[in-house]
Amino acid sequence: MPAVQVPYTIYPLGDTALTLDYGNVIDPAINKQVLCLFQKLKTLGLPFILDVIPAYASLTVYYDVVEVRQHLEDNATAYKAMQVLVENTLASVMANEEALPRSIKVPVCYSSKFAPDLSGLAGAKGLTAEQVIELHTSKTYRVYMIGFMPGFPYMGEVNEEIAMPRKLQPRLQVEAGAVGIAGRQTGIYPQASPGGWQIIGRTPIALFDPHRQVPTLLKPGDEVQFYSITEDEFEHYKSRVA
Repeated sequence: MPAVQVPYTIYPLGDTALTLDYGNVIDPAINKQVLCLFQKLKTLGLPFILDVIPAYASLTVYYDVVEVRQHLEDNATAYKAMQVLVENTLASVMANEEALPRSIKVPVCYSSKFAPDLSGLAGAKGLTAEQVIELHTSKTYRVYMIGFMPGFPYMGEVNEEIAMPRKLQPRLQVEAGAVGIAGRQTGIYPQASPGGWQIIGRTPIALFDPHRQVPTLLKPGDEVQFYSITEDEFEHYKSRVA
């Protein structure tokens, strides 16, 4: 069964890229269609496509202008030829082309030692810290995109009872493995970095390792469920992988 066509816009991004954009939405069906198109374009192996970058509800394609003109219609601009290619590819994408999502369980220690914003978030929402943890671990989250830094997964959506805006004053350093909430998104910092997400815990697993064959642990389309661990379990896990 073909993927349902949803209204979109397509526009140039400079002289060597174009973006297909469904708008500023978080929608699993739209994200699935973006990832189906992403996979299809990657598997075509076209020499003039330099990179394909999926996001929540958009896809950007970088291309070599000279190569495009050599391989596609001579009487079209490189942008127009790429627009036709992307739209024709989109039309051929089937909803079931996306591989079955990987299910990944991620341990998180929600101890105050690793969760500087947990009590504040709980208080602002009229909840206990335990209730926030229960709500955060009760859902399975879709990885919509990887961005901000290598391996950072943008996942959603958290229960609206624990949705919380980014901090007004970002921290100068958030530790690697920190698990946070921003709006109805949840994410994990793969490396130490400045950041403004509400930090409610930390995972001992490495989200990004440049020495691994596949450096990023998570990829768009994955399904992630968090589960709570103690400080002792956290330290034991860290000692095992050190």
